[in-house]
Amino acid sequence: MKKKTILFDLDGTLLPMDQDAFTRGYFKLLAQKLAPHGYDPAALVDNIWAGTAAMVGNDGKRTNEAAFWDRFAALYGEQVREDIPLFDAFYRQEFQQAKAFCGFTPKARAAVEACKAAGHRVALATNPIFPAVATESRIRWAGLAPETFAWYTTYENIGYCKPNPDYYREILRYLDCRAEDCLMVGNDVEEDMMAAQAAGLSVFLLTDCLLNRKEKDISSYPQGDFDALLAFVEEWGGEASL
Repeated sequence: MKKKTILFDLDGTLLPMDQDAFTRGYFKLLAQKLAPHGYDPAALVDNIWAGTAAMVGNDGKRTNEAAFWDRFAALYGEQVREDIPLFDAFYRQEFQQAKAFCGFTPKARAAVEACKAAGHRVALATNPIFPAVATESRIRWAGLAPETFAWYTTYENIGYCKPNPDYYREILRYLDCRAEDCLMVGNDVEEDMMAAQAAGLSVFLLTDCLLNRKEKDISSYPQGDFDALLAFVEEWGGEASL
């Protein structure tokens, strides 16, 4: 059996959530942490979004971490970098409360373990706009361990974001994997389906927390819940049996 690789999205895929509700709750926690240090909450949220936009537009010449902080420093001044330990402390501490804005399904861990048991390599292709500490926390909230995955993208270790197809091409390079031997599983039509297909990957649309902001026709995508995913993987994986 030829070894194949399965990429899983995290937010809304392995970790059920309403993306908007999670973002609102996360920003509220961050603003509460930083307001005593002179950060106006409304301006902070706007500038976090500006930094996020810099990461989404990143071209791989620098990490997403560098893209974010370069933009943040352009807005607040270079002295803002002195507050990086404050942000780090937030993700280690107060950010943990954001678990309350997420759901949980044991089928996520079961699906990942079944894919590994079938002989496939699994990696986590979550949009790398968070530092590793936040990504590792969200992995654990989903009932999994970071070391389960061959790789997981964070803002420190990659210079692209979804929906740039180069994000997926960089993962393929890192994992030394051919696109035709890789499957992307996600809930976001644009970021997970369209972008991954543009890079040549096979795709499966998990519909439990479907995101289809542009109301694209999704009829052509293999899709369904975790049970449907496992049935699809068994067929896609050739000799592998779940």
